[in-house]
Amino acid sequence: MTTADYAAYIAGLPRVLAGAAAVFRDAEGRVLLVEPNYREGWTLPGGTIESEDGETPRQGARRETAEEIGLDVRLGRLLAVDWSHGAGRPPIVAYLYDGGVLGEDDLKAIRLQEEELLSWRLVPREELGDHLLGALHGRVLAALDVLAEGAGAAELENGRRVDL
Repeated sequence: MTTADYAAYIAGLPRVLAGAAAVFRDAEGRVLLVEPNYREGWTLPGGTIESEDGETPRQGARRETAEEIGLDVRLGRLLAVDWSHGAGRPPIVAYLYDGGVLGEDDLKAIRLQEEELLSWRLVPREELGDHLLGALHGRVLAALDVLAEGAGAAELENGRRVDL
């Protein structure tokens, strides 16, 4: 295979988007959610990985968290990876990292990125389904289960655990 053939092969591969986010909780176990101004529903602090710059998922989650809520926090372990596909868009691989437990001083330090976010709130597990749409709800529940069980990262497809 020539270099040109290989380049054509790579160019013809399906496009896959990658995103990364952090799961922050408070002392009561409520999850920090943010309300974007550009789409319906709530989400976690995080966003698209800038892979053209060589950014890793962990680096992307940390950068996006600092940009969106003003907290530059060293993230903990990987909690979940989700392969999500939907009509009319390329597949997305989403990484969720442990953002840890935020204290009162951390919560007071939150500064929203006004260009993208309207508000933030702490939401108990049982109310997450009222705020998170689609696969993101299952993704966050799986991450919380991993934290509670002390288990390894959850593998998901469209927000549902992959049973092996």
